[in-house]
Amino acid sequence: MAFIDSHCHINFPDLVGNIDEVLAQMQRNDVTNALCVSVNLADFPQVLALAERFEHIYASVGVHPDYEDELEPSVGELVRLAQHPKIIAIGETGLDYFRLTGDLEWQRERFRNHIRAARECGKPLIIHTRSAAEDTIRIMREEQAQQVGGVMHCFTENWEVAQAAIELGFYISFSGIVTFKNATQIKDVAQRVPLERILIETDSPYLAPVPYRGKLNQPAYVKHVAEEIALLRRISVEEVGTATSENFSRLFRVPMDS
Repeated sequence: MAFIDSHCHINFPDLVGNIDEVLAQMQRNDVTNALCVSVNLADFPQVLALAERFEHIYASVGVHPDYEDELEPSVGELVRLAQHPKIIAIGETGLDYFRLTGDLEWQRERFRNHIRAARECGKPLIIHTRSAAEDTIRIMREEQAQQVGGVMHCFTENWEVAQAAIELGFYISFSGIVTFKNATQIKDVAQRVPLERILIETDSPYLAPVPYRGKLNQPAYVKHVAEEIALLRRISVEEVGTATSENFSRLFRVPMDS
């Protein structure tokens, strides 16, 4: 039995300061690989350094939609940084109308640039969307995101949004939120998404799953996400682990035994 954490931030201070133990816990909990996701260009060198140091850690490059005052990355810059062989995705990118208000056209333009960069370099997208599902799907369609595909990370939308993303060739990734008792909408989606389109993640250090809710999250806990999905779908956790690992390998074009 093995699991892959498709989205974490182990370069963040709460985790990187104890990185050897974080990785040891992964091994003890059958988590074979993790994707450390970039949120800004200033910290990107730390993200890449972890992927270069550890064979079983991968990385992405991108600027999160919440980072309003960041220097906007050009398409060319994102493509250049994505040439490194351990960079397997562009993002995280997307739209977030929950934390920020006002004229958010800059956010939409940043999202477009990430999609264009992904198409140019041929690497999949990691998409964040919060309180912005309609615009997110619209821009994905307008910019032909289906040419590269990707993942809707930490999915919190309804089944209709999931369907629209799947039709564009995207995977749906579930975080520890799916283990929360009141997350009925997400539990419903987790039962309906085809197994060959599901990924699992921690989004650590955030969103620790039950039974660690409210505590510091880490990649080792992704197995609890798999266990909840198995329970919801009435299949074995081994089946979830195998399917989501194969999905990760197929989407990001990395060998499973790496």
